[in-house]
Amino acid sequence: MNQQAKANNQKPSTTKVVLITGASSGIGKSIAFFLSEKGYKVYGTSRSPKNTEILPFTMIALDVLKKKTIEIAIEQIIDQEGKIDVLINNAGMGITGPVEDTPTEEMRRVFDTNFFGAIDVMKVVLPTMRAQKSGLIINITSIAGYMGLPFRGVYSATKGALDLISEATNMEVQQFGIHVVNVAPGDFATNIAAGRYHTPVFENSAYKKSYQQNLDLVNLHVDNGMNPLAMAEQVYKIINSPNPKIHYKVGKFVEKFSIVLKRILPDKLYQKLLMNHYKL
Repeated sequence: MNQQAKANNQKPSTTKVVLITGASSGIGKSIAFFLSEKGYKVYGTSRSPKNTEILPFTMIALDVLKKKTIEIAIEQIIDQEGKIDVLINNAGMGITGPVEDTPTEEMRRVFDTNFFGAIDVMKVVLPTMRAQKSGLIINITSIAGYMGLPFRGVYSATKGALDLISEATNMEVQQFGIHVVNVAPGDFATNIAAGRYHTPVFENSAYKKSYQQNLDLVNLHVDNGMNPLAMAEQVYKIINSPNPKIHYKVGKFVEKFSIVLKRILPDKLYQKLLMNHYKL
C-alpha cells in the first residue's frame, strides 16, 4: 500500500507530526529539541542513528542519497502516526574550494545531498500531504544561496538552486493546501565545518594564498556564528503562522543586509565589496 493510501486509512494523530532531516547535530537537532518541548511529535533523521543518547524525539535512519531509505522512513512515520504535518529539509553538507581546484565528483556529491536529496524527500512526502489536503515544507537554504561567494561557490549554487525550486513547488502545491517555505540561515555556531568537504590547499595551486586566507575567515565566521536556537524559534513561528511567507532570513544584520545590497547595487560594485571583504 502506498503512502497516500495509508494516510487515508490510518487514524491520524491529534498532535502535529514533524519530520526533520539531518537532526543528529547542529541546527536540525536544535529544532528537534525545541519543537519537542513545545509538544510536537518529532521524528529526526540521520544516516546512522545512535541509541546512546536519550532524546525527547524519535530518531530514525534516513540517507537523502538513498531513495529507499527515504521511503522506508516515511512509511514508518505514516504507519505510526497516520500523517506528516511538517517536513523540515535540513540535511546538507558544506564545501569550500576554488572552482578550478575542486573535484567535479565532490561538486556532484554536494548537489546530490543539498539539492536532489531535499527534492527526493519532498517527492516522497507530498502524496501524503496531498491526501491530507494540508502540509508545510520548510527547506533550510542559506544566505549564501543569494550570492556566489568566493571559495564557497558550489555551496552557494546548491542552496540557490534549492531556493528556486522551492518557489516553483510552492506555486504547484498550494492547490492542495500545502505551503513550501525557505528559511535561509547565515553563519551559525555548529559543527558544519567538521562535515564540510574542504578542497585541499594545494602547494602548486594558483589560489593557494587567497584560498587559505578565506578558509580561515570562513571558519572564523562559523565559530562566531549565532546560536542555533534562533533558527528553532523562527521555525516554530513559521509552523504556527496561518499564512507563512515564502522566504525567511535568520542571521546577523550584515548578513541579511548583504542580500539587500545585492538587489540595489550594480553587479560590479557589489562584487568589489565582496572581494574587499574576502581580501581578494
